[in-house]
Amino acid sequence: MKKVLVANRGEIARRVIRTLNRMNIKSVAVYSEADKDAPFVHEAHEAVHIGPAPSAESYLVQDKIIKAAKDLGVDGIHPGYGFLSENASFAERLKKEGITLIGPSADAMKVMGDKLSAKQRVKEYDVPLVPGIDEAVKDVEKATEIAKQIGFPVLIKASAGGGGKGMRLVERVEDMQEQMQLAQSEARSSFGDDAVFVEKFVTKPRHIEIQVFADNHGNVIHLHERECSIQRRHQKVIEEAPSAVLTPELRHKMGESACNVAKACNYSGAGTVEFLLDADHNFYFLEMNTRLQVEHPVTEEITGLDLVEWQVRVARGEKLPISQEEVQLNGHAMEVRVYAEDALNNFTPDIGTLQRYQKPVADYIRIDDAFEEGMEIPIYYDPMIAKLVTWGRNREEAIDRMIKAIDHYEISGLRTTLDFGKYVMKHPAFRSGDFDTNFIKHYFEDPKVMNEAQEGEKRALAASIDKIWDGIIERKNEEYASKQID
Repeated sequence: MKKVLVANRGEIARRVIRTLNRMNIKSVAVYSEADKDAPFVHEAHEAVHIGPAPSAESYLVQDKIIKAAKDLGVDGIHPGYGFLSENASFAERLKKEGITLIGPSADAMKVMGDKLSAKQRVKEYDVPLVPGIDEAVKDVEKATEIAKQIGFPVLIKASAGGGGKGMRLVERVEDMQEQMQLAQSEARSSFGDDAVFVEKFVTKPRHIEIQVFADNHGNVIHLHERECSIQRRHQKVIEEAPSAVLTPELRHKMGESACNVAKACNYSGAGTVEFLLDADHNFYFLEMNTRLQVEHPVTEEITGLDLVEWQVRVARGEKLPISQEEVQLNGHAMEVRVYAEDALNNFTPDIGTLQRYQKPVADYIRIDDAFEEGMEIPIYYDPMIAKLVTWGRNREEAIDRMIKAIDHYEISGLRTTLDFGKYVMKHPAFRSGDFDTNFIKHYFEDPKVMNEAQEGEKRALAASIDKIWDGIIERKNEEYASKQID
């Protein structure tokens, strides 16, 4: 594999290109009109313009990406995450074209891409499932009867769903019809499929996921877990590895189940098996993401492995480089997703220009980002600016280092989730490890919290303005001194 096209954008494109360069593999970037000046475009060996800014006219157009790949003679395509990364038809087309997809097979994507088929498949491997029905239901009366049998509260979930879309929590039988119609409508508009199913709502759930890796020679291992319970709109905002609550015994059991999920669909490459963990530490299979995850850096930090390198090696037919017994767990890692969002206004996107963008630097800090000072955050894509990662010898040190890193991360021109990240790091519930996916609902809607965060934001803005003025005054003094010398 001498040349790889990265069918993605932003920070994940930069991150993949970085590993390709280290492996002496030539990289090809594809970019939309909105990304023509983005760092990843300039960092690739070659770059191809594939259309207007909207992803439906660029990054999601299979014909354009395949044409670019054929024109430039690439051996493989790395899809990153999002866009076409879990698109089975894209995987099938690449196979017909003789281009290697750096990812799993189309069959594995199909099985795990449908939550119902996934549940049916893993059931054969004795993987624990949330109580509920593992077949699609469209009739409200039938769904209500199932909900009564399971016991409220229940979740109505889109079979083809993801990212919280097509999901509704129902706490009373009287709300069942309205919430099911809403779930079906959202599922239809988001995925073109209104199939839903009903399952028991797990109280005080924690979101624990296991990173798995498989090769084409029958080897499957796991690389420990990630805790992803701090979420807004069912989407992750803060992740860490390992979890604060897993014992070695529970880690082993969950890792074993995750490997069985991979075996259930003859998986190959990097994948993530997501579980819900209840208050009594019972775990239940949620879904499998058949791609690299956004939060993979925390796993890399505690294992010392490069997961993109592993993806490439598996795609070109190599065996996994280590066995399960050789997987290390070293220290603790935290990740805060730095979004251009107003956390005080229900995490509403706050698109604008990075008037000031200065990153913290330390040997324990890793930043995967997509922008430079002066660039504008495009309105067409996910508003993530960067992933801020810190490593520590233990969880407490990783948290304290994250607070320090946030304090030295200077961003002005738009609102970000940095203040929210600092708030979480300092909160007693988070520091103690006693939290679940309801963290924001329980702790971040208090007016006092809002006021304190706003005051912190004002102080940060004032400090940023002071630095700008200091710079202007310094430049003026230098100009004056220069004229005096002349």
